[in-house]
Amino acid sequence: MDVRYVAALARIAVTDADVARFEQELGDILGYVGQLSELDVTGIEPTAHAAPRANVLRDDVQGACLDRAQVLANAPAADDECVRVPPVIEEEP
Repeated sequence: MDVRYVAALARIAVTDADVARFEQELGDILGYVGQLSELDVTGIEPTAHAAPRANVLRDDVQGACLDRAQVLANAPAADDECVRVPPVIEEEP
């Protein structure tokens, strides 16, 4: 496997020592995956998870909420009907 190519795709800088180590580790991983591909899985249903999963989320229930005036009163800064926040992206001159 071309470690430098994969690192470039992932935008990760690697040293020569990293390349040597990752070549070994990736080779070991791919060898293990190769062993898994030799298993006979005839009659086994494909699954996305190794263990059965159930929906652990609760149903959505509407609760009490603040009205607009309360939200604006609690905001550090407000302008008309909007909460003002500091700019996230600076404009270029």
